[in-house]
Amino acid sequence: MHDMTERRDVLVERRGSAGLIRLNRPRALNSLTLEMIRAIAVALDDFAADDGVATVVVMGEGDRGFCAGGDIRALHESGRGQTELAETFWREEFRLNHRIATYSKPYVALMDGITMGGGVGLGAHGRHRVVTERTRLAMPETGIGYFPDVGATWLLPRASGEIGTWMALTGLDVKAGDAIFAGLADVQVASFQLLELVETLAEMPKGARSRDVEAVLKNLSDTPDHGPLRQNIDLIQRAFHHASVAEILAALEGESGEFAADTRRVMLTRSPTSLELTLRLLRQGRESRNLAECLNRELGACLQILHSADFYEGIRAAIIDKDRNPAWKPETLAEVDPHALEPFFVAPSPPLAL
Repeated sequence: MHDMTERRDVLVERRGSAGLIRLNRPRALNSLTLEMIRAIAVALDDFAADDGVATVVVMGEGDRGFCAGGDIRALHESGRGQTELAETFWREEFRLNHRIATYSKPYVALMDGITMGGGVGLGAHGRHRVVTERTRLAMPETGIGYFPDVGATWLLPRASGEIGTWMALTGLDVKAGDAIFAGLADVQVASFQLLELVETLAEMPKGARSRDVEAVLKNLSDTPDHGPLRQNIDLIQRAFHHASVAEILAALEGESGEFAADTRRVMLTRSPTSLELTLRLLRQGRESRNLAECLNRELGACLQILHSADFYEGIRAAIIDKDRNPAWKPETLAEVDPHALEPFFVAPSPPLAL
């Protein structure tokens, strides 16, 4: 049985006992629009209510990426124009992230290729997270004057050691082995076997459960390499456990080797305000009771980021003028006023309905 419905940039298909959700903006690396968020939410509702669907598989069209994140140009335009799109997008995206984390059926995310920002939200909250040799996973938000959202402040503090702090502050991508080591993925499958994986899931009985999916994934999985984060876990722990960004940078300066030097160099190119905000959100996320608490805190910060000059400057430099040379204000960590961060921690009104 192959019943297919097209909802704009999302293709929804029932294949055997598998419900397939395919992000269909390959030229834009499947970056998410509000319409896509809504289409995915509808598909999840439909599949949850369909007794013939045993598993749900989410994947990206094209061979370059699963999902590069939210459509930040649209968020930029919404903020500049003071429209409701940005807030609506974040509210519905965060509700979707929570729905994925609590979904009633086995949810399989195929994070093949570029998986960043909102793509991590679509994948890493799922019950079964698959990466490939082509995966490049990152939360790159400090490079655009933003901060890791989509529940990253719940996920990243729970990564091995301080790997999540490294990922959040640097914004650098990691490959499959380190994504698994960080707890953001479960298994590595060769990209050429993904179609076989989907067909195998489609052939599973209607009563299949998570342990059955795990058996399929184990049968097709590869042994992941030990990536640079795993190789430098002790250094990362020493440098990134500190309570301030300045202390982290000082610790990195005291470490020998290219890894520490490169990490420090990259951090110094990021928005100082974003670095301070991100570290504070991560530390509060570590103490949070659940994902919902983190998502609500992130939403409050999102609403304030629309009033931040660095947000607009970062997106200008990255995707509008593409000069890759943002002029952050303030320029240095020393100039960031801690009191200026307080509005980012005002609870959203109304809170998310989760």
